[in-house]
Amino acid sequence: MTLHWKLVIDTTDPHAQADFWAEALGYLVEDNSPLIEQLLAHGAAPPEATVESHGRRAWRDLAAVRHPDDAHDERSGTGLGRRLLFQRVPEAKTVKNRLHIDLHTAPGDMETETARLEALGAAVLRRVSEQGGTWVVMTDPEGNEFCVH
Repeated sequence: MTLHWKLVIDTTDPHAQADFWAEALGYLVEDNSPLIEQLLAHGAAPPEATVESHGRRAWRDLAAVRHPDDAHDERSGTGLGRRLLFQRVPEAKTVKNRLHIDLHTAPGDMETETARLEALGAAVLRRVSEQGGTWVVMTDPEGNEFCVH
């Protein structure tokens, strides 16, 4: 049996993180507005649980990105494949990640991709060159580490 999964990332600003990672990965920010509007109309969700993002209603404390080629639920906008979910938490990141994302570039494109990610708000933490390979350790706008190979 295989399981469906998503990677959940704690954040202080889910919409900013979703925007960064959508651009970084070429993913789409999920549009949950049809479900939100339905829940609001039935009184099943309070308006204060929402914000406007990308010109539509979105959850205040959650935002997700999905791979553009993967299926999604038309009624909720929820991705059914490769997906990152950003959830608001009250505390800022304080220690090194125990899990991180590796981005694999085309051969010879690591430096170009590193510069593109820096322009989006990422920062270079360190460059690594070892017997097993070369990569750049970066941080996203909230300080979460990821690697570019």
